[in-house]
Amino acid sequence: MTETESARQGVRHLAVDEDSAGQRLDNFLLRELKGVPRTRLYKALRKGEIRVNKGRVKPDYRLEAGDNVRLPPLRTPAPTEAPVVSRQWVGRVEAGIVYEDKSLLVVNKPSGLAVHGGSGLNYGLIECLRQMRPQDRYLELVHRLDRDTSGLILIARKPALLRELHRQLRGDEVDKRYLALVQGSWPKALSRVEAPLQKNVLKSGERMVRVDREGKRSVTEFSVVERFKGATLVEAKPVTGRTHQIRVHALHAGYPLLGDDKYGSREGEVLCKQLGLRRLFLHAARLSLKLPESGRLELQAPLDDELNEILQRLRK
Repeated sequence: MTETESARQGVRHLAVDEDSAGQRLDNFLLRELKGVPRTRLYKALRKGEIRVNKGRVKPDYRLEAGDNVRLPPLRTPAPTEAPVVSRQWVGRVEAGIVYEDKSLLVVNKPSGLAVHGGSGLNYGLIECLRQMRPQDRYLELVHRLDRDTSGLILIARKPALLRELHRQLRGDEVDKRYLALVQGSWPKALSRVEAPLQKNVLKSGERMVRVDREGKRSVTEFSVVERFKGATLVEAKPVTGRTHQIRVHALHAGYPLLGDDKYGSREGEVLCKQLGLRRLFLHAARLSLKLPESGRLELQAPLDDELNEILQRLRK
């Protein structure tokens, strides 16, 4: 991004470079004008204060390389210090980096760390990475994992790759496989759960998902990995990418995930206490995608010590 000062005091003109080409204008503005409320940005667009190539544009306009973006002087709140991430999380995230190149980071996210701050959380994985990599001008989550879910997560270092991976995710070109420990004996013949899911947000802000005929089409494929007394280790492949999809589909099938405080059962709670399981047993174990410059990328993340110990106790 190159910048020139306008003759008018306080007005800036930014020239869009190749890295920012293809990005929605509103997302671009949120990054360039950090701290300015979203409502103020949209008002500036409606009034024509913000222009592209001297013309009025809508928030969903896709920028092109060489576009000239006019930014007026907009008031921003007094800067606040970025939250300081604890050394413990920084160390665990650094140790969890499984792949890195100029456009992509892949992290084996530890359980207990949200992917981003908000809803009472000062920081999450993305804030942690931005603190660790201050030289990285651009770091954005490609997809999400629940706070209690561990495993592989993609972080784009360039807007072009973020757009490409979003395209692959929409087209089912990214293969994601999870390991989950469920209550009961999962039937071998039950290899596919297809049930529409509806997301609801409670007054507390908590998200809950249920099977509902009015919900969005949702499909998960399951296969048995290992059987134990009272539990089954399964591999789950989400064909669609809905919130809490694997957890709700497993519950719908009659075999809720162990350690699930949202969708678990009382019988499962008893088994968890016997095993000493204190977290959700769901892990993003394998990931396969295509990188534009280097071809197919296959990645794996083993279960952490805590989950491996649970399996050892079941085997005994």
